[in-house]
Amino acid sequence: MLTKNDIRIRDPFILTDESKTYFLYGTTDQNVWEGQGVGFDAYKSSDLEHWEGPFPVFRPGEDFWGDQHFWAPEVYFYQNQYYMFASFKAEGKCRGTQLLVAGSPLGSFSPLSENPITPSDWECLDGTLFIDDKIKPWIIFCREWLQVHDGEMWAQRLSSDFKTVIGEPVLLFRASEADWTVPVRGEKDYITDGPYLYRSQQGDLQMLWSSRSQNGYAVGIARSTTGNILGPWIQNPEPLLDEDGGHAMLFQTFNDELKLAIHSPNRSPLERPVFLTVVEQNNHLVVIK
Repeated sequence: MLTKNDIRIRDPFILTDESKTYFLYGTTDQNVWEGQGVGFDAYKSSDLEHWEGPFPVFRPGEDFWGDQHFWAPEVYFYQNQYYMFASFKAEGKCRGTQLLVAGSPLGSFSPLSENPITPSDWECLDGTLFIDDKIKPWIIFCREWLQVHDGEMWAQRLSSDFKTVIGEPVLLFRASEADWTVPVRGEKDYITDGPYLYRSQQGDLQMLWSSRSQNGYAVGIARSTTGNILGPWIQNPEPLLDEDGGHAMLFQTFNDELKLAIHSPNRSPLERPVFLTVVEQNNHLVVIK
């Protein structure tokens, strides 16, 4: 059995299963930033402390379009299937979020379509799933600062089978709109990273997302003023977490604790999964230290 400290992973994502099993996914290639992409591994646990794995849940076929930067898989159980949202890149092709599908949480996952679901001429990453109050699915994703300088957050409707998009993507906000963000390069290059949607106990629609702060990699919160995915969105003035960790998501433990999953530190190859207890106080998330 492994402990969290044995698992090198970026962008951790937890899926909870009715068997009372936690499944941990994330960016698991040893060479994260360059070279040939290998795939995604996953781990499973009953207590968040002791882990089995790694299990190879995705390995690309010879005809798969992506060959590098296999990043940030998220897995959702939807309509009796397990769907993976993950980012890929190839020489001469824009980075994009590809959807994959499997019959079990440990795969193996296979592409749902030939191409990414994000726009083909946009550099995109970190697609995440949102189901609105009409039970309609959306993909929320980042358009990269490498292409637009001020990183952007976008939303687009998905078809019920996740194979196509509906309508045009809608801009939600830009990274520089948050008071806590700082440029990663020059004066205008801001990062958007790792969106994750949730509703507070009072029903407010909020979004965790990551960027660079004065102290390094950080997690902030945006709020929809209408409770609708299309916003308008406003930014909390201070980050939720500002300690060299990010790409956050929330999950409920089997003991009914709310946990925030991040990777920290944000330095390769030292990244490890971190699970922090959080509570809601006056409609705000608070990290319990």
